Amino acid sequence: MTTAQATRPKLYWWLEVVYVLAFYGVYTLIRNRGLDVNERVQAFHNARRVISAERILGMYHEHRVQHLFVHWRAFIGFWNVFYGSAHFIVTVVALVYLFRKIPERYPLWRNTLAATTGLALIGFAFFPLMPPRLLPASYGFVDTLRTVHVLWSFDSGTMQKISNQFAAMPSLHFAWSSWCAFVLAPVVRRRWLRSLVLLYPFVTVFAIVVTGNHYVLDAVGGAIVLGAGFLVGRLVTRHVSLRSQSVLG
Repeated sequence: MTTAQATRPKLYWWLEVVYVLAFYGVYTLIRNRGLDVNERVQAFHNARRVISAERILGMYHEHRVQHLFVHWRAFIGFWNVFYGSAHFIVTVVALVYLFRKIPERYPLWRNTLAATTGLALIGFAFFPLMPPRLLPASYGFVDTLRTVHVLWSFDSGTMQKISNQFAAMPSLHFAWSSWCAFVLAPVVRRRWLRSLVLLYPFVTVFAIVVTGNHYVLDAVGGAIVLGAGFLVGRLVTRHVSLRSQSVLG
């Protein structure tokens, strides 16, 4: 047995599926808890704080971006579908690819993804944030999920029960898309595909802004939790690796 084979982590796909489903189930249960009236008011006040901060930083362009495209219904419909599906599909594809093709990197990046998602729950719990599309009409945003009907809508009773629309800061859409870029870009050989992978987080920012689901600062928050998640993931991975080596030794 070579040194590389000896140090390669022993992974079982069925166990990883159990881990992922269990973690996501707990995450969903915590994230999608209902908000009372006071928390909804707090979400609006937090939105005003975010907008004020963006104005100070010269970043408050969400309204302008949305209104450049909002009248193109098919275009907006595409981005609504992208917003609701791509971050799940691409992340799962990246995770499976990592597991199958680069198992030696899998534990670190799996732990990073888990830590990033877990840390985001802190923001959701302590900083409920009303997204642009749910602000009062005086702010000028359009709720594209309501005006341009696609595969799903928050107006349905089921979606209202299982989703927390004020879990916006940090943006896991941006955190997960950036995670995918870090995972896939170093190993993708075709230049055009690598370019798409690297563009994916920026495309995601456009999607979350043009649909009115996030502020730009939410993406900044996503980048911060991803960085923190990587540090936590690296510590956990190193601890598990050292513990396994001591057991084997």
